[in-house]
Amino acid sequence: MSAARRAVALIALFALLAACQSAYYGTLEKFGIAKRDVLVDRIAAARASQGEAEQAYVDALEQFRSVVAFDGGNLEATYQKLKGELDVAQARAATMSERIGAVESVADALFREWTKELTQYQDAGLRARSKGQLDRTRARYETVRQAMRRAEASFKPALAALNDQVLYLKHNLNAVAIGAIKDELPRIQADADRLRGDIRKATQEADRFLREFKTP
Repeated sequence: MSAARRAVALIALFALLAACQSAYYGTLEKFGIAKRDVLVDRIAAARASQGEAEQAYVDALEQFRSVVAFDGGNLEATYQKLKGELDVAQARAATMSERIGAVESVADALFREWTKELTQYQDAGLRARSKGQLDRTRARYETVRQAMRRAEASFKPALAALNDQVLYLKHNLNAVAIGAIKDELPRIQADADRLRGDIRKATQEADRFLREFKTP
């Protein structure tokens, strides 16, 4: 496929996705569910998934420490448990990313609609008040969005580093391998500390947004 055709195909795909989303939100509104309510629900869901992903990573990290401290027994079974914990952490991090994407989708639809509807006001004072509210809401949302994306970004190096250690252990199930990965524990702990800090900030921003934006 030529570059021009590929570009046309991508434009058509994005248009189709946008149309599907518009129809989806339109259907919800027919049942009395406004975009702002969907945004609130999705931010709450993303907030929850951050906590779940963090806990899964902590569980994997604790299991990694158990491997480092291994002193006899079934090393294969210990490795399998570590691999299982890592798989869960990776899956929950992926879910978190999907939920952040869902937040961005509805926020984009909400703010585009709100901006468009500003032109429908006849009263200049009411229009100005509504625009002020839109600007404040968008600014608060952007703070939350950036905090969530920072938290998401922190998971990538943390999980990648832990995955490297698990792969190394898989191919070298012996005491020498354990000694080698033990040296990596401080670096992995530093990744964990950064991740926890970013998750804490994202959670605080989400909580603040939900308090301010929830419909009474």
